[in-house]
Amino acid sequence: MNPEAAAAELRQLLADRADPGFAVSMQRYFRTPVPALGVNNGAVTGLARSWLAERPDLSPVDRLAIAHTLVEQSKHHEETLAGYALLYGIAGRRLGGELLDHARVWLDLHVTNWAQCDDLCLKLLHPYLLGHLDEIPRTREWLDGGPWARRAANVALVKLVRRRVGKEVYELPLTHVFDNCTVLMADDEHYVQKGVGWLLKVTAREHPRAVGEYLRAWHPRMRRDTFRYALEGMGADDRRALMALYGGARA
Repeated sequence: MNPEAAAAELRQLLADRADPGFAVSMQRYFRTPVPALGVNNGAVTGLARSWLAERPDLSPVDRLAIAHTLVEQSKHHEETLAGYALLYGIAGRRLGGELLDHARVWLDLHVTNWAQCDDLCLKLLHPYLLGHLDEIPRTREWLDGGPWARRAANVALVKLVRRRVGKEVYELPLTHVFDNCTVLMADDEHYVQKGVGWLLKVTAREHPRAVGEYLRAWHPRMRRDTFRYALEGMGADDRRALMALYGGARA
């Protein structure tokens, strides 16, 4: 199927469901204006699912080509999300390393807000990495990318800190977690810092002692908001002790 024609058809289906009022109300979730049609996430996913159901012969390669065209040509928030939705259900087992190649391009050139970044990370990259654990180190290449790639280097891993995979339990190496967070420690981007805090927070739930030691060692260089976010994964006593490093303010 011609990716250009398919992408145009999907854009029109989204436009037909536009709700200008909802497009305005959703702006409260973002720090800067987001061009949007006003179609909620569930409706975007449902539209993509219905469209695919009418075309059962589309191969994973075809779906990826259409998704890339949608994301690359996106002028509205929902068009990017629809591109991702075309790949739901096939990211884990039916796509190969080319998904990471496309993701890097999208993150550097086409993703424009935290919601697009996090949808990509949690709904596509997470299932892909869960099925290809040996590919996780490739995400460290994103630390040298644009702000959304740098955020994704951590957010793509938040559900992989400790995870059962078949009969085994996979644990993300602490060296990977701490190396990522140290590289991004002085990053000026708000959402990159939120990603650092998020990964430390979920890691603290599984490895409180190691994260506590990391926070003690690095708190002089760590942004206060990042530090406080990381503390949300600690027990109450540890939170109080660590917050004392910042003069005893409440965590």
